[in-house]
Amino acid sequence: MAAGVNATLLTNMVNPQVLADFIDKKLVNAIRLSPLARIDDTLVGRPGDTITLPSFNYIGDATAVSEGQDISIAKLTTNTTTVTVSKIGKAVEISDEAILAGAGNVMNEASSQILTAINSGVENALIANMASNVTMSEDVAADADAADAIADALTDFGEDIDGEKVIVIPPSFYARLRKTDGWIPNTELGANMIVRGVVGMVHGCQIITSNRMSVNNDGIITNTAYIIKPGALAIYHKRNTLVEYDRDILSEMNYIKGSNIFAPYVYDKSKIIKLNLANPT
Repeated sequence: MAAGVNATLLTNMVNPQVLADFIDKKLVNAIRLSPLARIDDTLVGRPGDTITLPSFNYIGDATAVSEGQDISIAKLTTNTTTVTVSKIGKAVEISDEAILAGAGNVMNEASSQILTAINSGVENALIANMASNVTMSEDVAADADAADAIADALTDFGEDIDGEKVIVIPPSFYARLRKTDGWIPNTELGANMIVRGVVGMVHGCQIITSNRMSVNNDGIITNTAYIIKPGALAIYHKRNTLVEYDRDILSEMNYIKGSNIFAPYVYDKSKIIKLNLANPT
């Protein structure tokens, strides 16, 4: 029998289109921040690598009008933001030896690996975009009561302080929050959780932890947190997940690659507050 002949059966096991469809169906649910974001596919198939998006300016509060007096007319104005689309991708490499030794279901493993990689890439891009575009920011002192600091920061929302909110925090801040009087564990929240992985609640804010809040993609310590309301973010898909398969006949290595092109966007800056966390001494 010719060497590696059994490994060629991998081409029958891997259907790139099936993998791509599977990943696309699972991706939105896999992204923990997706309930806080608008998901938009209208850009799929359109040319260009940048997207110009509008943001509407507030027309101002209504004012008192006397009898017979005209109601003042406000001009609705907009600003625009240009967002560059990003391509993220990941490939898995599988040797013939691993396949022959019974590595498991190659298609399921590849789907899982690529889904996890793209999910992480999208969330990294969203967080990086928040860091660059957030306009409301508060400092949390090292000796401050963590729950009280959140309560103070929430006043930045003004009269829109009510409603659903999520705080993404680093694991180190989670320990501080759990020791405060305002902490409510997730076991007492029932089924009313906005996102997956909620560990508790403070002052009406559901808490999730993320290592990305401790260190950014460049390995720089950030120690930040974000209070986010639904509708604050947006994910504009430029091209849905593309999965491709290839094989190197000399090294007898098999490759399954997945990539996604999208644009992360802070859709409404009034719905995000950044917390700069100082570590207790």
